[in-house]
Amino acid sequence: MKQTNMRVLGIESSCDETAAAIVENGRVIESNVIASQVDLHAQFGGVYPELASREHVKAVHATVNEALQQAHMGLGDLDGIAVTRGPGLAGSLVVGVNLAKGLALSTDLPIVGVNHLEGHLYSAWLYPADSKPTPEPKFPLVALLVSGGHTELILMRGHLQYQLLGGTSDDAAGEAFDKVARLLELGYPGGPSIQKAAMQGNPRAFNFPKARLNDPWNFSFSGLKTAVLRTVEDFKASKKQLPTADIAASFQAAVVGALFEKTIAAAKEFGAIEIIVAGGVSANKALREAFRSQTEFRVHIPHISLCTDNAAMIAAAGYRHFMADEFSALDFDVQANWALATNA
Repeated sequence: MKQTNMRVLGIESSCDETAAAIVENGRVIESNVIASQVDLHAQFGGVYPELASREHVKAVHATVNEALQQAHMGLGDLDGIAVTRGPGLAGSLVVGVNLAKGLALSTDLPIVGVNHLEGHLYSAWLYPADSKPTPEPKFPLVALLVSGGHTELILMRGHLQYQLLGGTSDDAAGEAFDKVARLLELGYPGGPSIQKAAMQGNPRAFNFPKARLNDPWNFSFSGLKTAVLRTVEDFKASKKQLPTADIAASFQAAVVGALFEKTIAAAKEFGAIEIIVAGGVSANKALREAFRSQTEFRVHIPHISLCTDNAAMIAAAGYRHFMADEFSALDFDVQANWALATNA
């Protein structure tokens, strides 16, 4: 499907963000609208699936309409529709997929179901229409995909080519942030609350462990989480004031250290020339600074607004599928557990 100025509508509803965006040629963001549920789910300390799906139903039509309005376009100006097919919460995914199918059927536009994780990878190609183009990532590259549900190292030798190098054997990094934030009574979501507390703390106050697994490309954060738990319990047992900021800073330093060191080592081992860091945890300031402080590799980290779930990244990934003449039939189903890549 080769054409110039291809405009793709992206729809994302995999978890607790209802999002729609229009992206031109896989890079230029014409609009990017997000209806967040984070305040709603904060009272539960995490995402409540049934509530999330209901909120998507309420918000999805208005979100798509707003994306079209902000781009000053109608459905007739579009060239394709990309929608998150998985992974994610099944009830949430169905809302976005059903709307995308309805729009494709009524407009005769091509549709493609996109893996949410590849969307995060392609967020590194995006930039707003009213700004200068950012450098395109160059292959081969190693991508660190780090979020609430995923922590993976992926080798990309070209577009849509994914080789899984390693992942987490237990908690994802974002999940560990959420759990430690609850231990420290810092609130949800854990990433921003840990980062805020850590700003006032000493990252060397506690020597928390960085897991060293036999497989050099896999991660483990359960031991780190347990070490924080024991530290908190020891302070409570001794009735001493809990040094929340120091614990938060030391925990954050341990996570960032593990992510950074393994990613750099993988890039060297597999001959990468550049690195992508993407996913919700890539918004973490300490992690961004760690990668930007090194000069051996060019590192692409999306703008903060593109780190968390959004539809522009889905449209960007969808564009690559359309360029490869890869489309989805209208009878495709959601895949709540959909791996992006396998070891190859």
